[in-house]
Amino acid sequence: MDAVLKPVEKSFERKKPDQLLRPSREEAEAAVRTIIAWTGDDPDREGLVETPKRVVKALSQLYGGYFENASEHLERTFEDVGGYHDIVLVRGIPFHSHCEHHMLPFIGEAHIAYYPAEGVVGLSKLARVVDIYAKRLQTQEHLTAQISTAIDDALAPRGLAVMIEAEHQCMTMRGVQKPGVSTITTQFTGVFQDDPAEQVKFMTMVRGKAG
Repeated sequence: MDAVLKPVEKSFERKKPDQLLRPSREEAEAAVRTIIAWTGDDPDREGLVETPKRVVKALSQLYGGYFENASEHLERTFEDVGGYHDIVLVRGIPFHSHCEHHMLPFIGEAHIAYYPAEGVVGLSKLARVVDIYAKRLQTQEHLTAQISTAIDDALAPRGLAVMIEAEHQCMTMRGVQKPGVSTITTQFTGVFQDDPAEQVKFMTMVRGKAG
């Protein structure tokens, strides 16, 4: 009897950086040399001979978010806020990330709002969370969810709203080549999820029309 072949199950769960075998810097530079040669240029010519080192150094900054923990930046909260329990909004946080499908940039702004429960977090920490997750290979949808989950887990607010607006270079530089097209993603929890009026309030404040 022929053996029964079982389908191979693929796991799409993202492994943590410390679970992956990371190539050496030298191997990364060699890979850049290979790509330069593949494009049809000479990696040994004067203008390109140092390029692999420069590219790897740049990538270590662009993808530095893999080696930071967002929760560590959200650990310290402040409860002495004079009884303030209304919405806290940080609007227009600039970021740049890279599409995981083409490794091309997408650039935009994040807007984060929450209703405090026990306390508030330093405003710069919200921007730091955006940077940590943006400095990885991403989809905009996953980036939005990661930011939301990290803040919701750390602060347990009564409600949280995250909105990201970005222009993707994989649409402007290649493919359909449509510059100026923006993509918007949102994620709501708590009162923002339960009450459409709260979503309208958030959107109005983001657009700068709050009275």
